[in-house]
Amino acid sequence: MEPSLAMKYWMVSSSNALSGPRSAGVSPVESYRDAFELLFGYIETRYAKPPSALSTADLDAPVILDFLEHLETVRGNSARTRNARLAAIHSFMRYVAVRDPASLPITTRVLAIPAKRFDRPVLGYLTKEQIAAILAAPDQATWSGRRDAVLLAVAYNTGARVSELTVLQVRDVLLESRSALQLHGKGRKQRVIPLWASTTKQLRTWLAQIPHSPESPVFPNRNGNAMTRSGVRERLDRAVTTAQRSCPSLRGQRVSPHTIRHSTAVHLLESGTDLAVIALWLGHSSPAVTHSTDAYLHADMAIKQAALDRTRPPDVEPGIYRPSPTSSPGSHPCDYADNPARLPRAPQPKTGTSA
Repeated sequence: MEPSLAMKYWMVSSSNALSGPRSAGVSPVESYRDAFELLFGYIETRYAKPPSALSTADLDAPVILDFLEHLETVRGNSARTRNARLAAIHSFMRYVAVRDPASLPITTRVLAIPAKRFDRPVLGYLTKEQIAAILAAPDQATWSGRRDAVLLAVAYNTGARVSELTVLQVRDVLLESRSALQLHGKGRKQRVIPLWASTTKQLRTWLAQIPHSPESPVFPNRNGNAMTRSGVRERLDRAVTTAQRSCPSLRGQRVSPHTIRHSTAVHLLESGTDLAVIALWLGHSSPAVTHSTDAYLHADMAIKQAALDRTRPPDVEPGIYRPSPTSSPGSHPCDYADNPARLPRAPQPKTGTSA
């Protein structure tokens, strides 16, 4: 691949993503980086060509299709992940098509590779008892355990994406007047989420144990750098394994950081929170343009059962109001439904007498 072309693409992509508020576009850049790291590694292993020796011709459609199949069959990636890798490749090919018109036949073929369709399962979520067991799982006698306890508490309280948790900095923790966190989400959008008193107390204690610089990560690893997404997932897996001892219902469940996020949404919904507020809480633009909040409705059987209880089957006749023995006649308008004669008569005008 032409080094100058690839380098310019990466510089432009990084600059566009990072030109807004701090770390607003970090997640897309990391996703693209991961995609090309996997692609170049695959080509080097399969075709014995290092990245420095690649040309645009080496990225033709058959190679990309083989790579996508490798992701699903060998790495075990889902169709959603496969599509994310393809989106990164498509982005690069659109750039190449503009900068190197001679490569149009190749870029056209690669851009014609469609995203894979897949079923969207009902979102999984945890009960409040399961969440409580996970939050109590980290060993707070250790530094990493105390960090994990705060990390999980913040994740559940805020419903933050894992990418939002990993870029959280000390200056994003607002504990002066009203306790809250400032999250930096997708599309360079920022939002402020209030904190429970228990989460605030944990954060205050934890911040005293890490560097106080405003740019310091709230959740550092042992080297002092921000935790990675895989690092958060690994620590969550440990907490779930420990929590299974006190909460057997967690056994066999696949719990990811996004499961915690789903659980926050469902529990907000159970508490009577409006879908529009949940969309703002999670960082969605609005319920009208995202299907995610609707999926939380489908996930909770209790909410659907409550709706069912308020209706009746088609073969059941509607009931007639019957006053209770303790109610006095005429205390309810329906008391007169069975006996119209009991309806109060309108006052009759008095007839005057002639003098």
